[in-house]
Amino acid sequence: MKEQITYDIFDKVDIRVGTVVSVEKNEKARKPSLVVKVDFGSEIGIKQSSAQITHYYNKDNLIGKQVIGICNFPEKNIAGVISQVLILGSIDKEGKVILVHPSQKSEDGLSIA
Repeated sequence: MKEQITYDIFDKVDIRVGTVVSVEKNEKARKPSLVVKVDFGSEIGIKQSSAQITHYYNKDNLIGKQVIGICNFPEKNIAGVISQVLILGSIDKEGKVILVHPSQKSEDGLSIA
């Protein structure tokens, strides 16, 4: 387990629901990755991420899927892609990512508490 944090620290993390609007392969990445664009609603808009999620996900099963993302990390250049959001998922014993998503359709941009 990681070290404990206070609620004040957690409250600084902007975690939101968004809908995947486009998916492309990140051809420059060393490990198989997808460039995923997610619509986080009118307040935040569309943000992109380079995500190593190719074991279970592709363009066909991601577009239209709702995901959970951290929206207030600084931008990071990942293999030529400016990653603006961290899409959340659990990592299984083999290192494969299983995306976290709402159990019901949610409005894009809603905060996770």
